Amino acid sequence: MQRRTSKVSDAVIRRLPRYHRYLEELVRDGIKRISSKELSRRIGFTASQIRQDFNCFGGFGQQGYGYNVELLYNEIKKILGLNERYNTIIVGAGNLGQAIANYTNFRKRGFEVKALFDINPKLIGLSIRGIEILDIDKMGEFVRDNDVKIAILCTPRENAQQVAETLVEYGIKSIWNFAPIDLDLPNDVIVENAHLSDSLYVLSYRMAEREKENKEK
Repeated sequence: MQRRTSKVSDAVIRRLPRYHRYLEELVRDGIKRISSKELSRRIGFTASQIRQDFNCFGGFGQQGYGYNVELLYNEIKKILGLNERYNTIIVGAGNLGQAIANYTNFRKRGFEVKALFDINPKLIGLSIRGIEILDIDKMGEFVRDNDVKIAILCTPRENAQQVAETLVEYGIKSIWNFAPIDLDLPNDVIVENAHLSDSLYVLSYRMAEREKENKEK
């Protein structure tokens, strides 16, 4: 299969997890093949958009046949890197950090949370689903000894930049940032922001717009 030769847009990349999720359901339901039209009906993207997205990676379908569901699912999984395993740490063991540690689906997807780190002495030494909360002073040694690839940042806003810089010093190049701040880090560090309030504000906006529309009817 021909692989992509140019950079894939961020918009396409952000649609890939949704393809993966729906294809996993199709595999689980025993569906063997599907057309772009039927996939469009299920996912909500246009059939043309789906074909264009898949063509960024060489294309997976056959004209007159559609897509082999299991093959397509495995290819998307491979493109997303989900056939690998990633040692991960959580920095900030408050309510959010603990909630993420309790989410067992990450491990099923290959993201192995190895430890949590915090500065609160009342939390240090506790375990969340068998994952120990360690003193943040031990973080550098732990990262080196456990080949940690990803850090999940759940610290307060005022500490986030400094902690992120420290993580980079320890060799971390991928950060999933839940702190409500845009981190300023070197270009070779991958940062994926998950600002929860942003999603809530978008929801609030859409609710307000719908209310306006209903009043105008």
